[in-house]
Amino acid sequence: MHHSVKFVLAAAALGFATSASAQTKWDMPVPYGDTNFHTQNIVQFAEDVKSATDGGLEITVHSNGSLFKHPDIKNAVRQGLAQIGEILGSRLSNEDPIYEVDSIPFLATSYDDAKKLYDASKDQLAAKLQEQGLQLLFSVPWPPQGIYTQKDISSVDDLKGLKMRAYNAATERLAQLAGSLPTQVEVPDLPTAFATGRVEAMVTSPSTGANSKVWDFLSHYSDAQAWLPRNMVFVNKAAFDALAADQQAAVLEAAATAETRGWEASVKETMEKTQVLKDNGITVTAPSAELKEGLAAIGAEMSAEWAEKAGDEGKAILEAYQN
Repeated sequence: MHHSVKFVLAAAALGFATSASAQTKWDMPVPYGDTNFHTQNIVQFAEDVKSATDGGLEITVHSNGSLFKHPDIKNAVRQGLAQIGEILGSRLSNEDPIYEVDSIPFLATSYDDAKKLYDASKDQLAAKLQEQGLQLLFSVPWPPQGIYTQKDISSVDDLKGLKMRAYNAATERLAQLAGSLPTQVEVPDLPTAFATGRVEAMVTSPSTGANSKVWDFLSHYSDAQAWLPRNMVFVNKAAFDALAADQQAAVLEAAATAETRGWEASVKETMEKTQVLKDNGITVTAPSAELKEGLAAIGAEMSAEWAEKAGDEGKAILEAYQN
């Protein structure tokens, strides 16, 4: 027994001696494809880490759910099957309402407001992840969600009675509060659903609009900036803590750079994809004062409902954001 202990200690000492030159390899599953701006930003992050650590830490990005599917990524990182990963934050709303603060409709309706909301909620988000052995590294928003229809919408009343696409509890509630009829439709089925009148309105980003070629089946886009849902990147805390101090610093610095770069890329994506909509004949409008007011009222109601669910923590986030 004593021999084996001595042997382990000797091996450990040897390990420390060579760890400076040893290479650490991390796997990073992400849900979106290589052409997605989130994925491109993450590939750049991995390159930044590699060069800052002189190749000491190498992160391999596995895009498009190729290593783990979207619903499995968080648990894979938690269990150490992968060391680092990315998900859409609001997917975890069934675990805790804090994760869906970025998806309350009409609470934060610009990049500036979305950043303020993120700043107001970041500590709580990080704490929730920390409880599960995960460390938040950075978070980047998708383009804001707008309203797609087959006619001009100048007030919330114009949405009454329309069949509106819903894809989660929040979009279903939004449709209800607007007096619309929530209808579940997946993205691939949208063209047929609009063509047959099964759905008449939807709230989604300019990216999804352009990628779905919405001009084939609808005519109007109101740039309502309903909400800016965020992806988040987190690392297995034990894997991070095992890094040398200079490597930890390199990861945190690359993460801060990636966050700034990602927000800028999102703004650019919004402008480019909105232009694609215009170029293909979609009537793109800013919401009228009346529509904005009506949507803000829905937002206030949904914020209150969310705060009820999220308790004191949720109320604290909303207060910090509103001040």
